[in-house]
Amino acid sequence: MESTTDRGRGPRPTTSTVTAAERAQARDVSLRRIGRLFAPHRGALAAVTAIIVLSSALGMAAPFLLREVIDVALPERDLRLLAWLVAGMVAVAAVTAALGVAQTWIATTVGQRVMHRLRTDVFRHLQRQSLAFFTRTRTGEVQSRITNDIGGMQSVVTSTATSVAANLTTVVATAVAMAALSWQLSLVSLVVLPPAVVLARRVARMRRAITAERQRELADLNVTVEESLSVSGVQLSKTMGAGGALVERFTASSARLIDLELRSELAGRWRMASMSILFAAIPAVIYLSAGLPMTAGRLSIGTLVAFTALQAGLFRPLMGLLSVGVSLTASLALFARIFEYLDLPVEVREPEHPVRLARPRGHLRLEGVTFTYPGSAAAAVAGVDLDVPAGTSLALVGETGSGKSTVAALIARLHDPTGGRVTVDGVDVRDLSFDDLAAIVGVVSQETYLLHTTVRENLRFARPDATDAELERAARAAQIHDVIAALPDGYDTVVGSRGHRFSGGEKQRLAIARTLLRDPRILVLDEATSALDTETERAVQRAFDTLAAGRTTVTIAHRLSTVRAADQIAVLDHGRVTELGSHEDLLGAAGRYAALAA
Repeated sequence: MESTTDRGRGPRPTTSTVTAAERAQARDVSLRRIGRLFAPHRGALAAVTAIIVLSSALGMAAPFLLREVIDVALPERDLRLLAWLVAGMVAVAAVTAALGVAQTWIATTVGQRVMHRLRTDVFRHLQRQSLAFFTRTRTGEVQSRITNDIGGMQSVVTSTATSVAANLTTVVATAVAMAALSWQLSLVSLVVLPPAVVLARRVARMRRAITAERQRELADLNVTVEESLSVSGVQLSKTMGAGGALVERFTASSARLIDLELRSELAGRWRMASMSILFAAIPAVIYLSAGLPMTAGRLSIGTLVAFTALQAGLFRPLMGLLSVGVSLTASLALFARIFEYLDLPVEVREPEHPVRLARPRGHLRLEGVTFTYPGSAAAAVAGVDLDVPAGTSLALVGETGSGKSTVAALIARLHDPTGGRVTVDGVDVRDLSFDDLAAIVGVVSQETYLLHTTVRENLRFARPDATDAELERAARAAQIHDVIAALPDGYDTVVGSRGHRFSGGEKQRLAIARTLLRDPRILVLDEATSALDTETERAVQRAFDTLAAGRTTVTIAHRLSTVRAADQIAVLDHGRVTELGSHEDLLGAAGRYAALAA
């Protein structure tokens, strides 16, 4: 619809504006809201936590078994004790490994279900958005948020909770075990903790900023692919000779993405590397401490070996905790982008208590209807009053931009009027459920969209339960059955991307058949025959004349020959009805309609 596309498109936000908005939202993302995503899986998370605690407790037994081996079994040559200790060490390793498999399975299942919920929630919420949202939002941007942003959160969602629990439990258990062996050496080992936390916080802030920038670049890359590699985009680039420029644009975007990925991976890496060196030096300090005069002789060799084993085991979970903190903070930019879509207000809402029309007749009325597109100063439709009794026809004529398509969009409730109301059988369309309204009002627009699937499935998109006989009946009524039958696979022929296998007229007749399959009481035909040649247009018009019996029809057309027989003809000019009457009446009035017909 030309008005929707042209007037509904708001100003494209600049990069700086988007960046500022995303940064502000990233600050507002709360960990509590992220935590609520896991609320339905409390039982599974409790099981994972229990497994983690048990696994950590078992893991702490290994150093003590090692100490007994070194201090008792080997010096005393107690083979029986040695066998039991070695068997215990093997059993601990085996049970810990089995618990690890169970933990991974449960945690991954929970994470994937959370991802599934995020994807479906975003998709469902976007389905509720009005047409205006999609006219001002790039398609590639929407796809990027559903795929790249949610995909980027996968490692955080699937592993963060369990990683935090596992590493935290291991750190605590290890610290307790170390203190039990030697609290003095424990203080020496934990002296590196404060600087490690400070460095991790700095790295996390760096990662979050880079992540937000990387996701914006990914969205731009998606937009380039969507605009350039669709059938229409390829046709445009080839006919305009713009292929080289598009390749350069894609290459530049991909190169920027490489730089951002490298920056993201290397952000703060030298700082964390310094921590690794510091942790690696701790065992040497422990050996030195054990040899000092004040501690000499107080620690057995077994205790010292067990302690250094614990200390080495402390490094991995402690660094894991710090890394999780970095990843979680960086992922806040991704959560901000997803929550931004989930928090979008729904401009056209489903009624809480919808009114049911058991037997709709199709009496259509527009009462003082006014509508202004967001960001536009002038009203696209202003104070329109029209009364179309059930079973009659109304034609809307006027110059491009006069508001014809906007009126059609308001009837189908693609937008809600900013003033006045549209009613069907006396019921405001805002009080009807979307499904009921779609069953009552059928729309065939000048822009035909066909899915990349078979002709049969394209038709069944309107009514999945339709029989083959009903499909054929609708196709015959739309004068397209013979064309389909002549195809190699008939109704099982794949139409191609966006239906480019068919001519413009054939696509429109397929769209007409798809709408007629729903058998709506009100037909809205927005330039539905604009792409048809004169002979085919006459054939389709005859089909419309037959199908319009007992059906309310609203027709928008530039060719006045297609609206002569309408019961009423409304002439629109700058969103207002300036003339209303039959073809003969308007010709006799010698007004705007007569000038258009001349």
